[in-house]
Formats: sequence, structure tokens, C-alpha cells
Amino acid sequence: MGGNILIVDDEKEIADLIEVCLQNDGFTVQKFYNGSDALKCAESSTFDLAILDVMLPDIDGFRICQKIREQHFYPIIMLTAKVEDVDKIMGLTIGADDYITKPFNPLEVVARVKTQLRRYVLYNQGGSTKAGAEVLMEYDIRGLTINKNTHKCSLYGKEISLTPIEFSILWYLCENRGKVISSEELFENVWGEKYIDNNNTVMAHIGRLREKLKEPARHPKFVKTVWGVGYTVE
Repeated sequence: MGGNILIVDDEKEIADLIEVCLQNDGFTVQKFYNGSDALKCAESSTFDLAILDVMLPDIDGFRICQKIREQHFYPIIMLTAKVEDVDKIMGLTIGADDYITKPFNPLEVVARVKTQLRRYVLYNQGGSTKAGAEVLMEYDIRGLTINKNTHKCSLYGKEISLTPIEFSILWYLCENRGKVISSEELFENVWGEKYIDNNNTVMAHIGRLREKLKEPARHPKFVKTVWGVGYTVE
């Protein structure tokens, strides 16, 4: 698969271990032990994916994630020693795609990297369908337009920049328009992994998606919450 990966972690042993595992799988790695140098590199170089430690001695991983998201939409995986849901929600809300809590198996990190890159490549290539299949590739819902061929989304004619995960969530809800989709179903179809109870990943991404759609929290027009059941696009 390959790709250029940015690693930022002030724990040298962890950063070095992830670097070796990724290089063994054919990835190119640029590694930093502090946020300042990593941020300078991120602003001047192009990456396929970033792995950011939250707790750094200078600039924290959240800030680096925010700065990257101002210009780039490649996948970002956050590493943290914290287990509080609020930290996970914050990371996902500001644009991270995945979250791994320390301690972890470095092979799990490699697996997550590959999963995110496969999704990102599929997103940018517009996906694929079997020859001759008649599949609806665009939805227009009260001024909200989403096109799977171009992977573009617009609201009242103005394009909205969505990350691959955000696009996949919105597309899945539009594809199942009128149905109530549970967090478990969304997670397993968008992330392709088994859903774990008390997983706030879906909620955090729905919140960020609503912000981009300029949805009022209490009365959203497009992505609606059916309390205790899931989410729906009517």
C-alpha cells in the first residue's frame, strides 16, 4: 500500500516502535518528538496520514490536528494515555478520524493506518460499482446535494468540505433516507469495525457534520436524532 506518514510523539520509544512497524510495511515515515517541529513540517509537506500524540511538551496534538484540517483532509489518528470520553470526543470533533488509547499493540496501529488509507483512497477515487449496475449516485434533499461520483457535497449551491468519514456518514444516511439508523449500524458500515458499547465516535462525527451543515442543535433540518434509536435523514 505505502504512503507518507507523519508521526508525532514525545515518548521516543513509542514513536520509534511505530516507525519501524510502518517502515516494515513499506511506509515512508517522518517522525518528530515535539509539536513545533511537526507542525512546521505539516505546513510545508504533503502526507497521506498523520499519527498525533495528544500530550506533547509544547503544542498539543489537538492544536496540530486543527492546523492540519485548515488545509488538508488526509486521515488523522490521535494517540493518548487518557481514557476520558471528553478527550476522544474533542479529538473527533476537531477533525480526527480515529483514536487509540495507550498502551496499545503497534500492529494495531498499523492495521488502523491501513484501514484509514483504504477509506481515503476509495473516497478520492469516487468508489466503485459493478459494470452495468444502476445505482443512484446523487441525492438532492431540500437544497442539500451529495454526489458519490465526485465526492462533493453542497448546501444551497455552496460546496461544503467534508472529510471522508463525514461524507460516508452523510451518504449512508441519505442512501437509507426515511429509515432510522442506529449508531451501531452507522459505525459498522462506515468504519468497518465492530461497534463497542459507549462508543461516542459516531456522536462526535454527527456533531461536526451538523456544524458544517449549519444545523441548529435542537432542531436540525437534515440529520435528525431519534432519541434512544439513532439518526435519520427524512
